[in-house]
Amino acid sequence: MKKLFACGLCGHIEFNGAPEKCLVCRSPKTAFDEKPDALKKPANPAALSDGDKKHIPVIVVAKQCGLIPDGSCTDVHVKVGQIEHVMKPDHYIRCIDYYVDDRFVSRVWLSPDTCKPAAGLHLAVKSGRVTAVETCNIHGAWMAEAEI
Repeated sequence: MKKLFACGLCGHIEFNGAPEKCLVCRSPKTAFDEKPDALKKPANPAALSDGDKKHIPVIVVAKQCGLIPDGSCTDVHVKVGQIEHVMKPDHYIRCIDYYVDDRFVSRVWLSPDTCKPAAGLHLAVKSGRVTAVETCNIHGAWMAEAEI
């Protein structure tokens, strides 16, 4: 089981240990607390509720990059939910964080009314495990993983 550490300022989650500085907001290591419940999980993984289906990220890995055609990158697309999550001013997905092999790679910020609850990233890696963590302003952070 991975240990979860959350930044008290921006909510960024790190796996297995706190960094010297938050990679999102640059807060010091002391801003992180071990937080086992930082990620939400479905009550019954075998029978997902509509709420679960709106929050668990769906990851699509495309070995053929659609933007950089030289074969040096892998596209990773994340859509929030099997049922598309709403993006209204009072209920929306704040951001999607990407990790490769439990190491933070990037955060994509999403704006309500303007953005869809999805993002894409071009990775310069050909193998490993990609993790997507989405943060809903009401229902917290949810995670999914896929092999590259």
